[in-house]
Amino acid sequence: MFAHHRKSVAFTLATTLLLLFVIVGCSNTGSSNVASTATSNETATTKSITMSWPRDIGTMNPHTYNPSQLFAQSMLYEPLVSYQKDGKLEPALAESWTISDDGKVYTFKLRSGVKFSDGTDFNAEIVKKNFDAVMAHKQTHSWLGIVGVLDKTEVVDNLTFRLTLTEPYYPVLQDLSVVRPFRFLGEAGFPDNGDTSEGIKEPVGTGPWMLAEYKQDEYAVFKRNPNYWGTAPNFDQVTVKIIPDAETRVAAFEKGELDLIYGEGVISLDAFKQLRDNNEYTTQLSDPVGTRSLLLNSSNPKLSDVRVRTALHQGFNKQAMVEGITSGLEEPADSVLSKNYPYTNVDLQPIAYDAQKSKALLDEAGWTLPAGGNVREKDGQKLEFEMIFDKTDPIQKAMAETIQAEWSELGVKVNLTGLELTVQIKRLKANDFDLYFWYNYGAPYDPHSFVNVVASPGFGISETLSAIPMKKELDEQIRAVLSSTDEKQRQELYTSILSTLQEQSAIVPISYIKKTAVYQKHISQFVFPANRDENPFAGIELGTP
Repeated sequence: MFAHHRKSVAFTLATTLLLLFVIVGCSNTGSSNVASTATSNETATTKSITMSWPRDIGTMNPHTYNPSQLFAQSMLYEPLVSYQKDGKLEPALAESWTISDDGKVYTFKLRSGVKFSDGTDFNAEIVKKNFDAVMAHKQTHSWLGIVGVLDKTEVVDNLTFRLTLTEPYYPVLQDLSVVRPFRFLGEAGFPDNGDTSEGIKEPVGTGPWMLAEYKQDEYAVFKRNPNYWGTAPNFDQVTVKIIPDAETRVAAFEKGELDLIYGEGVISLDAFKQLRDNNEYTTQLSDPVGTRSLLLNSSNPKLSDVRVRTALHQGFNKQAMVEGITSGLEEPADSVLSKNYPYTNVDLQPIAYDAQKSKALLDEAGWTLPAGGNVREKDGQKLEFEMIFDKTDPIQKAMAETIQAEWSELGVKVNLTGLELTVQIKRLKANDFDLYFWYNYGAPYDPHSFVNVVASPGFGISETLSAIPMKKELDEQIRAVLSSTDEKQRQELYTSILSTLQEQSAIVPISYIKKTAVYQKHISQFVFPANRDENPFAGIELGTP
């Protein structure tokens, strides 16, 4: 699916498929006033939020990826279905839907009275036009499961839209709730040939915000959409200042130039702690949004033995490492998926730290210390691995160094290699690694997207697991769970899949990642969105500055 698109697109988790640099839509130079009457001057009565972001918001094309930023796209463009807390799916642009008994036909009743920001009507015809524009480039979007099984789109009537699949695929609604690519551009935004992959004329959506003013790599100003069908935002304007450097971002916040710093990795953990300890500001941590894991490549003969993988899994003090490196801002992870996704609230046996058991398992597997040596050997080979990490990520580097030191006490030699992200991705996809830091995708993608890459070659995860003895059975269970129309069966299959992965220790969970938010006191309420990629503005209320 999309193991790497997060990090390359959203500065979080990486995917190989979404490194598409489509520079279209908004102007690339100078400033562009995309709402003809908008200006950046605020009146004394304007209620506004100013936040920072590490990079330009991008082209605001709902059907393409990098460089457009997910949070910004979600301000303008809306889904048929909305993903909410605890995995609940709620109506958005579709007020209701029905699913055929065989799980292959989805019929959506569209919300009446919805208009795009330019005042034109939202209806089934424009929904189909957007779907067709996406499916015209099926390979580009193949990371999303629905794309592979979508057979036909139909306009039933003005407010009824139907999808027909080639086979049952239960996560259809979850896939339709993601920020891209199945969100809706108004007619005025389409190019004359209808091919949005080549760019859009203007960013016209149904969402609560409109892009009002934009200067590439400097700022973007969003104003409330006067035609918005839902509850209007609690303030009039959002200004996004592009500040690539984290320290500069913190300094701007402390000067009062920013109201909010929000996201994953947007400031250092030390800076977050300092701001948290300052009573002038308010800070929050989200629930887990993803898991930081270490892949142990079972296709490497030295790692094909589950005893070796288990020894490495339990051979470092995860609790102490995570607390020491992240100061408690991340939680040690006992399983590869946290329990706040659908179907993942299952009790799995944690693999606890025990260096003596690790040594015993390595001895049992035939890897022993030679007289006077400090690296275990077997059949003339040393128990030695390369661990690759993102050299721009200080947490990965610190964790790699800690694991290297702890495993050396077991008689395992680890050579550390810091790489650029793009090189990392290529090596993962080519199955050219021993040990690799990896992240799952979060809500609304998991658990179905995670298990899909476990079973699907080409993304690096299936290959990592290729030497476990029950790989064929695991893949069959994954295909069954994704096509199951029975809720009880689905839960049983997920429990079995997650249990197998836990026992095999090819994906070693390290810590649960959280979003951070730091804001000024005049923000009286802040709520993290349930969808990892959505903007946070619906959950913000302003008090007195």
